[in-house]
Amino acid sequence: MSLTELDHRPEKSGRIELDPEGAEKGLAQLVLTVIELLRELVERQALRRVDGGNLTEEEIEKLGVALMNLDVKMDELKDVFDLVDEDLNIDLGPLGNLL
Repeated sequence: MSLTELDHRPEKSGRIELDPEGAEKGLAQLVLTVIELLRELVERQALRRVDGGNLTEEEIEKLGVALMNLDVKMDELKDVFDLVDEDLNIDLGPLGNLL
C-alpha cells in the first residue's frame, strides 16, 4: 500500500459506529426472540397441564386468553419494529435454529 492510499483511508476513532435505528431494531429483535422463546415454553407447559388434567375449565380459559393476548401483542411489536417471525429465529450454528 502506498502512502497516497493511506492518506485516503477514513480515520478510525477506535469506536464502533452504530446506526441508532439499527441498534434499536437489533435490541428489539433480541428481546422479542427471548419473549417468543418463553412464550413457546409456557405454551408447551400449559398443554402438558391441560393434557394431565391439572387445570380447571376456568384456568384453561384464562390461560388460553392470556396466550392469545400475548400473541396479539407480539404481532403488534413485530409490526412496530418491522420484524417478521423469521427474524426471531436465531441460528445457533451446529445446534440448529433456536425456534
